Amino acid sequence: MLTLGLVTGGIAAAYWWEKQLPQRLEQAARDGQLDACLRYGEQLAALRWLGGKAPIEQGHCRRLKAAALWREGAWSEALRLQLQLVNSGASSSSDQRTLVRWQQQLETRARERYAAGDLRGALQVLSQLHGAHNAEGTALGDSLREDWNRNRWNEQRAAQMIRQQRWWEALDALNRIEHPWWKRRSQPLRAQVEKGIEGLRQRHAAEHDAHVGGLESNVPEERLNALISARIAAGMDDWQAFSSACRELGGKVVEAGPETACRR
Repeated sequence: MLTLGLVTGGIAAAYWWEKQLPQRLEQAARDGQLDACLRYGEQLAALRWLGGKAPIEQGHCRRLKAAALWREGAWSEALRLQLQLVNSGASSSSDQRTLVRWQQQLETRARERYAAGDLRGALQVLSQLHGAHNAEGTALGDSLREDWNRNRWNEQRAAQMIRQQRWWEALDALNRIEHPWWKRRSQPLRAQVEKGIEGLRQRHAAEHDAHVGGLESNVPEERLNALISARIAAGMDDWQAFSSACRELGGKVVEAGPETACRR
């Protein structure tokens, strides 16, 4: 059963310990004992009924400990302490700038890893921001995942189109790949596509020569061939492409038996 004497004694002991804590806290800070410094600060804040210096003393400890953790690479814990400092009454504008700078440094590090093709490493770095409840880090991680999946999908589509020998569609998918790592990875596919398109052009030229024979076109040949290739790429068949390209150059399709030409 509690008595008035015990209650009074307990209050007196707490009051005595409260008076000891500031000196212990300051000594711990001077000695670099930051964990003890933080612990004394928390105890002092819990014991002081009327406020006083506790927030300032806690802020000093958090500032030192957060900086030490950041140097050690314990980014998540450093951000947590720095955020506590910024949200307390003991912070300064410099503390806020430090928090923002650290967050930006982690985002930059994540982007660098992502650019090197290390999505998992980038997300691991951003997880340090997630631990500090940073919405920007979460949004950036989502954006990187979306971009990565889009590049992977275009590579997969290009491979599928190559198997079907749909060379122009494969080229379109490859041209949509923007990430440097995926561009390097898809180079063998691009080589296949270029070879396939060159084969199409050679066959078209042979067929064109066979059609024209002695009946020659009198429109610019290079321009005509370029327009034909562009239309084939857009999905026209050879005859439609030839006819449309001829009309664009101001010519008419002329047929003489098996021979065909574009003449003005």
